[in-house]
Amino acid sequence: MIGQNSTGSELKSVAVSELKVGQAFSESVYIDEDNLLVPIKVSIIRKDLEMLETLGINTVYTSGEVLKTPSQEDAENRQEEAFRPPGESPRIDPSHSFTTIQENKSAYRVYTTLIERTNYLFAKISEGASLDNRSVNAISTQLLQALRNQREQFIGFVLGGEVRGRAMAKSAVNCAILSALTAQEIRLPSHKILFTIVGALLHDAGMFRLPRKLVEKEGELTEAERKQIRSHPLLSHGVAVQGLSYPEEIGEMVLQHHERWDGNGYPQRLPGDAISLGARIISIADSFEAMVSPRPYRDSIVGYQANKNLLADNSRRFDPDLLKVFILTMGVYPIGSIVCLNNGTIARVSAVRSSTPLRPKVQVLMDEQKRIRKNEEATFIDLFTEKKLYIVRAVDRKELSEMYA
Repeated sequence: MIGQNSTGSELKSVAVSELKVGQAFSESVYIDEDNLLVPIKVSIIRKDLEMLETLGINTVYTSGEVLKTPSQEDAENRQEEAFRPPGESPRIDPSHSFTTIQENKSAYRVYTTLIERTNYLFAKISEGASLDNRSVNAISTQLLQALRNQREQFIGFVLGGEVRGRAMAKSAVNCAILSALTAQEIRLPSHKILFTIVGALLHDAGMFRLPRKLVEKEGELTEAERKQIRSHPLLSHGVAVQGLSYPEEIGEMVLQHHERWDGNGYPQRLPGDAISLGARIISIADSFEAMVSPRPYRDSIVGYQANKNLLADNSRRFDPDLLKVFILTMGVYPIGSIVCLNNGTIARVSAVRSSTPLRPKVQVLMDEQKRIRKNEEATFIDLFTEKKLYIVRAVDRKELSEMYA
């Protein structure tokens, strides 16, 4: 139970019914001891209150007092500050600083809210608390609706690595986004797409039932530790079916997401079509997400290289037909990818066509004179119509950061 914050100050409870849009507190406000609602002096927005209502939370905690209330407009315009761990400065990837955040505030706020809600769910699983699938259903429904309204923006967020912290929740949401896109592309009915989203969100939930020291261990695992880690699909199945009362169709997705097309996966060594369709979709999405997201032990891989790695699988791990669908859906150069054109222009892919995957629409970030383009100078080039220009290579974000230095 919450008693003190990190500075040792006594925390007091605040009824959610007393919270109002625009309020800010002199100290951070917490949902519980592991989950931040808003940092110190950051205004509460409507999405915060909606999240608390969805999760059925009636009380939050703070050692601070209500500050002078800022305007509702200021509160509604708050962006990522509420979604970063306390003490961590907001960091925006330079490839997105021109448009993705500033011009897509509403999409970004939804994206970060989805991560916060998923993070709260994972905290409850870790605690062994009783679970209710209504919160997972709400996350899944909101995610699907967001993809239908702002598909390109959400693909960009997956590749952009915008949110620092909440690594497991971010990974789950990104995997759910990519899985949903594939499920949509093969024209699954809406309820099946929602099932796939739920499966993707929960596929690694069993990790939170393992000892934290094991999950966070750096260095080589012992054989016993490796076997314990490999038990997480079984634990995820228990969370989904027993803990959250989902049907076995979703249970199979989380149980089988480490099965391989060639039958050499785990835990059941199922081959080919014996693996559930949802698990096959999640397996591809999970692998792509792992490659494009930064990890403590390595930098992220650009989307183009991640796709090349997937295509090199040669039907060992992935369903080859589903993999083709995934690549066509994302594009050879996925939305958000940074590319260099033959004239030296550096650009960000803003739209793709499955019919011409090598000629996407791009936004210029740095022109051929090495001049950085600002928001008001945004220029888009459609490589389908500009035949003299073409992509010569992908640019990784480390290289891009050095260009902006």
